[in-house]
Amino acid sequence: MASAAQTLIPTTTTTMPIVACYHCQTLNRVPAERASQDPVCAKCKQLLLPDHPVALTDANFERVITKTELPVLVDFWATWCGPCQGMAPHFAKVAEQLKGQALLAKLDTDANPHSAARFGIRSIPTLILFRDGQEVKRQAGAMQAGQILNWLTA
Repeated sequence: MASAAQTLIPTTTTTMPIVACYHCQTLNRVPAERASQDPVCAKCKQLLLPDHPVALTDANFERVITKTELPVLVDFWATWCGPCQGMAPHFAKVAEQLKGQALLAKLDTDANPHSAARFGIRSIPTLILFRDGQEVKRQAGAMQAGQILNWLTA
């Protein structure tokens, strides 16, 4: 599935894109050839581009979305939402497949109402793809891994 994932990477990305650490918000330059090799934050030593979705909050959302030069796919969800729970393993599978090429993140809309309201989230789950801090795609409703990948590359 590498060819589908490659279309996610914007052509303006440098050979050393910046990735904002979702733990401490430090900006890190990651050599493109090392992006899939578990790079860690220079400050807190946490993984920058893991093979699983990362948790975003109202506190770190803006910096991670606007400063990360790789595509960022955010799943807006809630713990009480059955379709959200059903989609979670599929979203995690996509995170494994896109490791090093995009950052996949989850934002709990109940715990982080400011970010959810800012993007007008009216139904969950909702996926939003960001590039350079700008929303480029949005899809509401649960999807399976293959459907998510097809939606990303359509």
